[in-house]
Amino acid sequence: MNKKLLWQIPLLLLLVAGTIYITRQERSKTFRHNEGKIFGTFYHITYEASDDLQPAIEAELRKVDEALSMFNDSSVISRINRGEHVDLRNQPMFVEVFRLAQSISKETDGAFDITVAPLVNAWGFGFKNEQLPSAIAVDSLRQFIGYKSITLKDHRISKKDQRTMLDCSAIAKGYGCDVVARYLRRQDVSNFMIEIGGEVVVEGKNDRGEKWRIGVTKPTDDASNQNNELQAVLKLPARHDGGATLKALATSGNYRNFYYKDGRRYAHTIDPRTGYPVQHNILSATVVAPSCAMADAYATSFMVLGLDEAQKILEKHPEIKAYLIYNDEKGKYAIWQSAELEEQ
Repeated sequence: MNKKLLWQIPLLLLLVAGTIYITRQERSKTFRHNEGKIFGTFYHITYEASDDLQPAIEAELRKVDEALSMFNDSSVISRINRGEHVDLRNQPMFVEVFRLAQSISKETDGAFDITVAPLVNAWGFGFKNEQLPSAIAVDSLRQFIGYKSITLKDHRISKKDQRTMLDCSAIAKGYGCDVVARYLRRQDVSNFMIEIGGEVVVEGKNDRGEKWRIGVTKPTDDASNQNNELQAVLKLPARHDGGATLKALATSGNYRNFYYKDGRRYAHTIDPRTGYPVQHNILSATVVAPSCAMADAYATSFMVLGLDEAQKILEKHPEIKAYLIYNDEKGKYAIWQSAELEEQ
């Protein structure tokens, strides 16, 4: 045996051992399903991995809760709402969401606004207060509503009026999906689907090796949430004009979150600019975007803006796609969707 062949034997053995190791690792991977409760709703996560990652996933979700939950007395946002001067240098999650929220507020001319909490509460949704506000009460609340009245400066939130409250409920679930997705990517998980209260982030393929299928519920007057008939099934990731892929989806709708009082229907989406529930023709807004926090916020914005204004936003932002269900002039269901969205 010549010296050249002898030198190659250790390399061949190393390659064989490496191949065996990689093969065993791949065989040990399986699609796992975790579920639980967070942010007052439920999460469902499917991912392909060798180990069960649920404890670590829930640890990530608790970090989001500790930053953004209004129902957690010790959270960053609760402390700010109480008027405490919170040093935000070590609160990257809150800062990230606050900056994104302010940016989208500017883009939508205030249709999305995280200071809307007092109006939401007054209209009976935040804390289930069924006493509808008078016009005088709405006007008095609007004095301290407005995203321009709050700023992030020197690592602290500054308010023009201390009665101003922050409410991230229209962006927190989406952000929670993003945080879990980041964690899974750090663990080299390349196939997953994360769903928190209807907001979704996907990566790669499902257990059949296909694109993930995400259902869009048909809008019906069903406050009990029992009717889950699907209007459409979208495939994700979706295409983007620039060649990138869009992996996050969020839906907002007035067809389930509403109540009747004195024969009139009141939607849960409040227009921060007027102080009143929206009366637009959009029944459901599903947004596909680069991040779920962004999709979450824009879906809420579109419910406030209505069909025409939502389409103008989409024209300005090609990185955002939408599937909009609305009532046409005859009162019948109609669909408008971005061309890049792929249905089953």
